[in-house]
Amino acid sequence: MSNSSQASQRIAALLDDNSFVEIGAQVTARATDFNMKPTETPADGVITGYGVIDGNLVYVYSQDASVMNGSVGEMHAKKIVNLYNLALKTGAPVIGLIDSAGLRLQEATDALSAFGRIYMKQTLASGVIPQITAIFGNCGGGLALIPTLTDFTFMESKKAKLFVNSPNALDGNYAEKCDTAAADYQCKESGIVDAASDEDTILSQIRELVSLLPANNEDEAFLDECSDDLNRASDVIANCVGDTSIALSEIADDNAFFEVKAEYAKDMVTGFIRLNGNTVGVVANRAEVIGEDGKAAEKFGAILTPAGCEKAADMVNFCDAFNIPVLSLTNVAGYKADKCAEKRIAQAAAKLTYAFANATVPKVNVIIGKALGSASIAMNSKAIGADLTIAWDSAEIGAMDAKNAAQIMYDGQSADVIADKAKEYAALQTSAAGAAKRGYVDQIISAADTRKYVIGAFEVLFTKREDRPTKKHGTV
Repeated sequence: MSNSSQASQRIAALLDDNSFVEIGAQVTARATDFNMKPTETPADGVITGYGVIDGNLVYVYSQDASVMNGSVGEMHAKKIVNLYNLALKTGAPVIGLIDSAGLRLQEATDALSAFGRIYMKQTLASGVIPQITAIFGNCGGGLALIPTLTDFTFMESKKAKLFVNSPNALDGNYAEKCDTAAADYQCKESGIVDAASDEDTILSQIRELVSLLPANNEDEAFLDECSDDLNRASDVIANCVGDTSIALSEIADDNAFFEVKAEYAKDMVTGFIRLNGNTVGVVANRAEVIGEDGKAAEKFGAILTPAGCEKAADMVNFCDAFNIPVLSLTNVAGYKADKCAEKRIAQAAAKLTYAFANATVPKVNVIIGKALGSASIAMNSKAIGADLTIAWDSAEIGAMDAKNAAQIMYDGQSADVIADKAKEYAALQTSAAGAAKRGYVDQIISAADTRKYVIGAFEVLFTKREDRPTKKHGTV
């Protein structure tokens, strides 16, 4: 199979059968330096066009590594920019399939300017139409900015490379020591890549994601028929306080949860579910990862970390841009406390707080475990704009853990006194009922009924409108 057929076959596998219409097929390079003139550049190394995914219009470009290694030159970029122009006019997503050596050196400043024009179109499209990239080969140097400027990035797990500087160019490093260009590193360490897998799985995941997203920021027709029982109770969700990825599956229509950035900052869960057919973005604290054997494979504690905050803030910002409601599951008792985290935690928590407070889409917060201290305020609390706050009847809500509070307030007293006061403090100051009496919680529910109450909350908020102070944009 040639690279040319690979580029075409990726498009064919991604789109509905026989739906692809190619545009710009006759475009070729016009550079003459370095004997470029006699060089054939069919389609100038990128196949562009449009088609449908489950009937939804999408624009696609697929780089052809058999033509000058898929390098980006003037005409190559012009085709991608033209695709973006059409997508912005018609309000449909752009999907880029990346397999390129990067900048076409023979075209020098023309190629550099070409990169800039793509960046510009991506920036204009951000928050207007969804942008998705999948990396199947090389994506290096300035090309690495292209997936990072999009909303979602997928990466082939074995052959794909994503880097600004190659691993061997980093002081004290080489690929065999730490392959910083590999999918594993970009998923787990940088957080740029949402998921890594084989080629067929990636294309299938993109199809699923497109079906969950609106076509553009003014599109409200991204509903699906719901055959699942809206009042379906869950007998197991009460045991999912630690691993909220399981809890979200229990709440979702047909138990379907599309998780993004699953390997990055695992203490925070982000992704999409449907509730009564409506797409909802989800952000949830996670204290542990439950393995297939039902036992905890990893433990994090109920804390906010810098990476987790930034991951969640990105999800909330995306949802707000595209009018997707946001559901949060809160189980947090503080911030990660070590020297490395301390460098970034205040800024990262501020970004998370800002994202929730700034978002005007419907926002529902369900306190499923602990909501203690200022970390809980950052997690979509009523104080920063949650429209409806629901708490499980087992939730702990307050300034700090009752035992710690009693030890501070009754320092020097006997263990029995501290134990009694801790019990008293828990009843008065850290219970869901105590928070509800002060209006910080709107409903107290049994964990099993979460799906029913969350669906009801979003139905009430469907017509939400909220005015904000006039400004160009915030600065956090």
